[in-house]
Amino acid sequence: MKLLFAPTSPFVRKVMVCAHLTGQVEQIELLDSAAHPVRRDPRIAAHNPLAKVPTLILEDGQVLYDSRVICEYLASRAGSTSIFPAAGPARWTALTRQALGDGLLDAALLARYELTARPAEVQWPTWREALLTKVSACLASIDAIAPELPTEQPTIGEITIGCGLGYLDFRFPEFDWRAGHANAARWNEAFQRLPAMQATRPYEA
Repeated sequence: MKLLFAPTSPFVRKVMVCAHLTGQVEQIELLDSAAHPVRRDPRIAAHNPLAKVPTLILEDGQVLYDSRVICEYLASRAGSTSIFPAAGPARWTALTRQALGDGLLDAALLARYELTARPAEVQWPTWREALLTKVSACLASIDAIAPELPTEQPTIGEITIGCGLGYLDFRFPEFDWRAGHANAARWNEAFQRLPAMQATRPYEA
């Protein structure tokens, strides 16, 4: 398998965490890419019309995107039922937690792009504030459920939340999300120590 990859992408990190947890890292070749909200990378666009990472190219040439699809594919390929529970309340809980983490990431990424990708003369501070309000609301929800979040054998829900909190540390160091979210902070401290999380920490290429 080949993965169009960016070491700073939290959505790529989700995929790589799943690859580590299912023992498939050595079966994935990482392909350089430069995903950007404005400048399309033809290396990605050749396989994904959205020109976004992660994009996974399978052995037979089939292409999968986005992170939600790729993560479920990797879990299915490995026969894992812990990352994506098969059915019932556990599955809906895992998927809802994934949506919570993805929502935090979507808002945080757009808030970052407002400053890094949009020219200063057309930036909209009110829009960015509204996005960060969504991030804060997600943090409050994560803090409320943190006492029941597992650190061992995580589902896609905990993986995504962990990647979301890790992204805030990476890209928003000035945003002291731990203040007022003691439950989430305690859970995150333990979760980030998992080998799969340590092996996928974001970095500037």
